[in-house]
This record gives sequence, C-alpha cells and structure tokens, in this order.
Amino acid sequence: MNPQAVLKSNFGYDAFRPGQERAINAVLDHQNVLAVMPTGGGKSLCYQIPALMQAGLTLVISPLISLMKDQVDALAANGIDATFINSSLDYAEINERFSQARQGAVKLLYISPERLDSEYFDRLAELPIDLIAIDEAHCISQWGHDFRPSYLKLTDIIHHLPTRPTIIALTATATPRVAEDIKQRLAIQQEVQTGFARPNLSFKVVKDQDSDRFLIDYLKLNPDQSGIIYASTVKEVERLHRLLTKKHFQVAMYHGQLSKEERRQNQDDFLYDRVLVMIATNAFGMGIDKSNVRFVIHDQIPGSIESYYQEAGRAGRDGLPSEAILLYKLRDVQIQHYYIEQSERDEASMTMEYQKLQAMSQYGNTQKCLQRYILNYFNEDAPDCGQCSNCLDTRALQDVTIEAQQVLSCIRRMGERFGKEMVALVLTGSKNQRVKQLHYEKLSTYGLMQQRTKKSVTELIDFLTAAGYIAPDGGQFPVLKITEEGLRVLLGQQKVARKVALKANKSLPENDALFEELRALRRELAEKQNVPPFVIFSDQTLHDMCTVMPDTLDEMLDVKGIGESKLQKYGEQFFQILRNYQEA
Repeated sequence: MNPQAVLKSNFGYDAFRPGQERAINAVLDHQNVLAVMPTGGGKSLCYQIPALMQAGLTLVISPLISLMKDQVDALAANGIDATFINSSLDYAEINERFSQARQGAVKLLYISPERLDSEYFDRLAELPIDLIAIDEAHCISQWGHDFRPSYLKLTDIIHHLPTRPTIIALTATATPRVAEDIKQRLAIQQEVQTGFARPNLSFKVVKDQDSDRFLIDYLKLNPDQSGIIYASTVKEVERLHRLLTKKHFQVAMYHGQLSKEERRQNQDDFLYDRVLVMIATNAFGMGIDKSNVRFVIHDQIPGSIESYYQEAGRAGRDGLPSEAILLYKLRDVQIQHYYIEQSERDEASMTMEYQKLQAMSQYGNTQKCLQRYILNYFNEDAPDCGQCSNCLDTRALQDVTIEAQQVLSCIRRMGERFGKEMVALVLTGSKNQRVKQLHYEKLSTYGLMQQRTKKSVTELIDFLTAAGYIAPDGGQFPVLKITEEGLRVLLGQQKVARKVALKANKSLPENDALFEELRALRRELAEKQNVPPFVIFSDQTLHDMCTVMPDTLDEMLDVKGIGESKLQKYGEQFFQILRNYQEA
C-alpha cells in the first residue's frame, strides 16, 4: 500500500495536511528528517504511517507520559498494535511489553527519554527498530525553550544500536538556531517546515485592566466553551481556582503540588468535558490532545515566545476559530526574572533566557500585528492577520515623534550604557542618588519629561523597543541601544505614531450617566455578538456621541468612528438613548 491508501484505510482521511506527505516519503526513502509543524498540524501521522508500511518496529521517544496512553489508545481504536513503556508501569509489565516488541506483536513502541539508560539499552538493541521518532525534539537543543538533559542520551543510544534506523524529529516550536542544533545533533539533512501560522487563532493582548474582572466577564460571555487559563505559580493557580469557583464557574486546577491521583482526575474531568475550564501551570497541556479548546488565556506572562506559542496553540486544534489571550502585567515579568535567577544555568544560558523573556515582553507591548510578530520571531515573514487585537484596534494614531526623539536622545547622551529604568529617571528629572553621582542632572535631556510619571515613560520606552527603534543588549540587566530605524527617527527622517487612549475633551460638557448608558448598550451588543466591546464602538466614539449630541440619525455620521456600515448596524439603538436623554 502507498501512504495515501494507508491514510484512508487506517485513519479515515482523504488528503494529507501540508508537509505530511513530504515527510513520510522522505522517511520511506530512509532519509533522516526534521519536521517542524504547528500544533495540530498532524505531526504524529508522519511516523505512524511509515510504521505501518515498514517490516520492523517504530520507536517513539516522547517526554509526555499522558500523551503516550492517549496515542496508544487512539492507535488501538484504529486497529493498530502499539504500546508504551514509562514510569507508570511496574517491572513485570515492562518485561511483558519488551517481549511483545521483540516478537513483532507491536508496530509502535512509545518510551520516555528517562527510560533510555543502561538497563534498557540492551533490550532496545534486541528490537528490530526501523524508525526512531523523536517527539518534542526542541528538548534536545540547549537553545530550545524546554531543554532536557535526558534527551542528550539519544545520540549515544542511536549510535550504539546494532542497526542504523531512520530518524524523524518532530517539533512545533523551533527557531532557526534550534532547528540547526537538532539537525546537527541527530545527523539530519532533510527539513520539512510547513510554517508556523495558525490562521484559526485570534491573538489578543489585554493591558492595564483588572485581570480578575476580565476573566469573570470573559467566562460569562463564553459559558459553554472549553478553555485553559495558565498562571506561572502554584499560588496564583489556587487563588484563581478559589475565585472562579466562588463565582460558580465549572473549573478544575492542575499543578505539580497536587497528588498524582488529583492531577489525573482533574485532567480526565477536563478531557471529558465534565468541567469546561482548566486553571493550570505550564505542567499541564503538553500531553493533552483535546481538539475543542476554544480559548487559552495566560493570566501571567510565560518566559518565552516558544512557550507562549506552544501553550496558546492548544486552542483550536480542530481548526475552528479560537482565541489566545495574554493578560499583560509588568509585575508578572518580574516573576519570570526570578525563575531565571534561581535556575542552575551557566551565564550564557541565563543570558539567552533573559533575551527570550525580553522578546516575550516586547510581544506584550507591540502595536504591530500579533500573529505577524510571532511568525517573525520564528524567522517567517507574513502579512498582518487582520483579526488580532492590534489589527482590530480602532483607537486613533497619535504622533509621538517628539517624545520618541527625547527618549532616543537621552539614551545616546547616556552613552547607550543603561537600561530603561535609569533612562526614565533622567528623563523625569529624578533626584536619585545614582543620577547625581553620574552628573546626569547636567544632561540637556534631564527632566525633559518631568511632567510625566516614571511609569508612563517606561511604557513609552517599552513601546519604542517593541516597535524596533530601541534594542536591548545583554541578559539580566540589558542596556538600551539605538537601532538604525531609531537613528532615522532621531535625525528627523522618520515619524513615530502610537495608538493611545485619548482623553475626553474636558472643555465640552459630558454627562457621565449618559456615557455609562451608552457603554451598557455597547456591552449588551458585544455579548450578543461574542466580540470585544471596542469592536462595536471605541470609548472615544462614545465620548464623541456625548459631545456632538446629534439631533437626527443622519447626524450620527458626524461622530468620530461611525460610518455608513456602523450607522446601519447600531445607529438607531444608540440614537434612541441619546434622544431619550435630550427629552428627559
């Protein structure tokens, strides 16, 4: 049988997904392959189909113990003989499964990398292994976001096997540097990469909001949807679990301090839709093949784009529209800093982790397309997605060129030797002792932004960094460098615009009660359409309604943010509130 026939007869699909057939054919030609495909892209078929077409055994190395059982069960449901060996089995069970593999009774044997020690090597050497599939292959690279020392044994194991099996390494998150490292370590020449884009995912960043209030409102808006809420600490997971349980939501929690039985029960409740929402640390999810997760919300920022994209990618595995939302809070970045500081890494590795965290923080501050930002991180170019929160942001652009030039000038006058905190102190005219010691109160840029708070100046620096005008250089305490694009701004050759929440015009009368009534209607419409309120109208538009106070429906077109389409959709309902107010 050919791969297409096996796909149909054993798995029931009529056509391959992008990259699958190319990877399968390369494996069948005995070429070592690296397959980089997005979560939900069908990586497992790239080794399962060759396993059924070859005479010997396929050894699948995976760190995901829970996923092993799920995949073995799924293969069994398709009439395919498979089994696994991991720490959940006793000695007798392990012996029995090795015996089955040796006798040719199974086609796929799943094993965790921790089992690849001297005790098991002799048994592996007895098996007729044709193919070795290495799942989550980024774990083998020291540059990967989830490097695991146990994976380093793989090269020795493979090298000392009596036969030389074909290798296929698979991952959903590999930067060019990580991909090159994997290929070098495993002697791989062929790479199949289908791109990292997940068109069905809508990415959102929510800043400067009460995150608890956001979660409660979001779950009310999505009462029948399954989702995951990630937090960085056990303490935060338990706090959110108490909060949302008290609000009568169906939630479970998952973290490493729960007993093995509690974790298993909570995971099963989520998988079988007995609870809709799982609140978890990053210990949860890698082994979960649940296709109908409609949203993934990060209550706290993860440590890297790789981690974020892998975790966010657990939404919408079935290809249906889903959301990935980051609740960005500056204090949560400090939690990740603490984790890096406490890790037992060498200086080079720590610097790399700090740089990854900087990229993740920039994601939270960019005003560019969010999906495009992620794809660019993986060295893939892409157009704007048109559906992320930045692409849908209806706030007006404000020219901040002068402010940007002030920041850039200050960085230059400080010799590009300091980070954002020190630059903000100088710009706001701080009396800080360190500023005085360095005589920076004598700089021409000292106090240029004294009318602003240090927090707002720091946020501006974060924006300029995310926009590419400034580049942080270094690890734990990065210094700010001006990029070529930033230099053009400094020289007046390029302007800088930023979307900001505009304050209402206080010189004109505005009734707070009227604004709240308009906002209530907007919230009601948003809930019915299951969209964020700003998609209906921005706060600026509601403020302008209160100011313009149109006398006719046609005059609603004089309000900023209302065109013919929105007038037709929403004009009558909002105009009715304005008319009732005028007549009262």
